[in-house]
Amino acid sequence: MHTIQNVLKRYSTWIWHVLAPLGPWGVLAFAAVDGSLMGMPLDAIVAGYVYNNPRGLLFYVLLASAGSALGSSVIYLIGYYGGEKVLRRRISEERFERIHTSFEKHEFWALMFPAMLPPPTPFKLFVLAAAIFEMRFRDFLAAIFAGRFVRFLLLGILTVKFGPQFVQLTVDVFKHHFRWILAAVSLGIVVYLIFRRRRDRPAETPRLESE
Repeated sequence: MHTIQNVLKRYSTWIWHVLAPLGPWGVLAFAAVDGSLMGMPLDAIVAGYVYNNPRGLLFYVLLASAGSALGSSVIYLIGYYGGEKVLRRRISEERFERIHTSFEKHEFWALMFPAMLPPPTPFKLFVLAAAIFEMRFRDFLAAIFAGRFVRFLLLGILTVKFGPQFVQLTVDVFKHHFRWILAAVSLGIVVYLIFRRRRDRPAETPRLESE
């Protein structure tokens, strides 16, 4: 355990050494790398920037959200040009059809929702699915940006209030209770969509009975 902690400490030191010359734009670059093919501890980086400069919270959140959307474009291109075989090898046929159905009904929410959740959410699978199911690129970028914005904004606010150690606490909670959290959030979104559909439904005009 002591050896693992030393490796993580050196890894974090190396990351901050690379980001230092980039200033706040390091958040954008790091988020783009994380959004493409290489997973990185993005939450910890965003929390570190926010903790060191709370006044820049919104700026860091915008940069991280934009970087994630841009970086995910790499996976979008892979999926668009033949990624279905890759996705089918990674997940079961039942789950593939379930994701397909979600994108057919509510493609924006089907991508924004996973973008809001931290690891271990298999977010890149949903990015790949969005391209395979031919989601419009404009909507693709908007959904990821919106989801990441919500995620990083909450992360930033909680980091300012509780400190950067909140990131590790969140990761631990999601790892041990991921299914319950996923079910609760999914239920909340379903309730919201039902409420919205009823609210937007045009009121029926009462018919006058002829005398």
